[in-house]
Amino acid sequence: MEQLWFTKILNHYFGAMTTAALRQLGIEPAHPRHPIDNIVSMEVLAVLLLIIFFLAVRSRLSVEKPGKLQLSVEMAEEFIGNQAEEIIGHDYRHHLSFILALGFFILLCNLLGLVPGFESPTANPSVPLGCAVATFIYYNFYGIRRHGAGYIKQFLGPMWWLAPLMFLIEIVSHFARILSLTVRLYANMFAGDMVTLAFFSLVPILVPVAFLGLHLFVALVQTFIFVILATVYVGMAVSSEH
Repeated sequence: MEQLWFTKILNHYFGAMTTAALRQLGIEPAHPRHPIDNIVSMEVLAVLLLIIFFLAVRSRLSVEKPGKLQLSVEMAEEFIGNQAEEIIGHDYRHHLSFILALGFFILLCNLLGLVPGFESPTANPSVPLGCAVATFIYYNFYGIRRHGAGYIKQFLGPMWWLAPLMFLIEIVSHFARILSLTVRLYANMFAGDMVTLAFFSLVPILVPVAFLGLHLFVALVQTFIFVILATVYVGMAVSSEH
């Protein structure tokens, strides 16, 4: 696979270090001289860009004269916050930082494919899978933290005599959420990337602009769906109405 220019930079400065670290863990990289692939490098880039973005927002915070950047972030926070409050309830702010971080990361990863020389890491199944697993661990952790041993009641159903069957069904259902979140995000972003690349190769002028707009729309919608589903799962886990 051809390395992107940012991947080459990371491998040049951190490739040897990464290979040594992997070998210490008993992992032999397929390409020791350039162990960092495009997917990992795009994730690193997304994280770096988000850090720079939020540092810029923080440096310009103002109560009296908020700038356009601050207003944009506040609008996004208010929009997601309103959704989270309706779904989770009064304790939604405790989980808002995770939901926002997840949303911004997925959105930026989705949008990187629109930039020449970059790729959308979410068009590779490993990245949506990582986000799905993080969501799975997060909501179960807070479900256990909120209810303790009583959290298992959510898996047993309302009738005691159906509890063993319901427990198996619920376990399968919860793990199926990982698959559902992964496949939905990956499939849509992969298809969007392929369509955009295909039309750019066939008709490089004017026509692909419409597909760039479609890619942008898909990126926004898939981010929203992932975030809302993650919020629903958190709300179900911490809810006391069972």
